[in-house]
Amino acid sequence: MKNKLVAGIIAVVLLAVLGVGLAGCSSDGLAAAGNSPINVSLNNQQGIIVNGEGKVTVTPDIANLSVGVSAQSSTVADALSQASAAMDKVIAALTAGGVAKNDIKTQSFSIQQLTRYDNVTQKTVTTGFEVDNMVVAKIRTIDKTGQIIDSAATAGGDLTRVNSVSFGVDKPEQYYSQARQAAMTDAKNKATELAKNGGITLGKITYITESTSTPGPVPIFAKDMTASGASTSISPGTTDIILDVQVTFAIE
Repeated sequence: MKNKLVAGIIAVVLLAVLGVGLAGCSSDGLAAAGNSPINVSLNNQQGIIVNGEGKVTVTPDIANLSVGVSAQSSTVADALSQASAAMDKVIAALTAGGVAKNDIKTQSFSIQQLTRYDNVTQKTVTTGFEVDNMVVAKIRTIDKTGQIIDSAATAGGDLTRVNSVSFGVDKPEQYYSQARQAAMTDAKNKATELAKNGGITLGKITYITESTSTPGPVPIFAKDMTASGASTSISPGTTDIILDVQVTFAIE
């Protein structure tokens, strides 16, 4: 019992002393800082951290064509029949143009009600049905893109819908080594300049991470591919293969 009493008295005394000390420090600190709080933060990052970008501009070697059909009728069965027949012709035109069957895949398929509002009955009534069937065809012989679009549009007739054409690189990884070298050079140049401006000596690399992207040109969206007998002209432009790195350099 006596030991517990002594321990309690010591604890009270320590708390009192600490309270006075903290209060004194707080008052002195505020006075020294002009009544402004002092914020202290710890940062575990040590060294110079920079981002580098490597970019390789190439000519696309594939075209992705979004094409399909849309049919409307008073019944689902008739709309589906029209769409199926037209789609078979479109796919036949694609394969005849050199597109491999395994490079054609369904993008979307839907059957929707067509409705209107009847002002007399004040109810929504069904007027028919619409069937949409879209595929994406990868065209590997890129200079035949316009010709293939024309053939598909002719085959599908008035039911043909061409959503867009976009271009890309089939195997972008073949350019990664060149882009990676450029990205590391960019990062080192930035770090060297920072070290010089900061009056410090750049040390060895302690950390590297990378990410890649292959942005393509803005897709060409089709308006009406069947309205004119003129041949469709398609230009692939260029594509940038981009690789980004983040590099941490030690400071000697």
